[in-house]
Amino acid sequence: MATLQELLAQHKALEAQIADARRTEAADAVAKVRSLVADFGLTADEVFGNKRLKSTSTAGSKVPAKYHDPVTGNSWTGRGKAPRWLDGKDRIQYLIK
Repeated sequence: MATLQELLAQHKALEAQIADARRTEAADAVAKVRSLVADFGLTADEVFGNKRLKSTSTAGSKVPAKYHDPVTGNSWTGRGKAPRWLDGKDRIQYLIK
């Protein structure tokens, strides 16, 4: 049975072989892709699609208020932690219709 040190050495050698094989195969793949792109006169948009990033984040966007306090004039969207003026109160009576 192999010792721990021998197994670790084999592991290190295998990792190096894997890295070399990946570099070689990746370089071959890139060469094939470049050849095909040149042969067919393709553009990056045709190959990868039009990947313009659309903002899907709602951060910073305005949300209409759902609740309103007629005494203070404060409002709340219903998102995040509830304001103090709603603590212990029935939210339905403050709902904006």
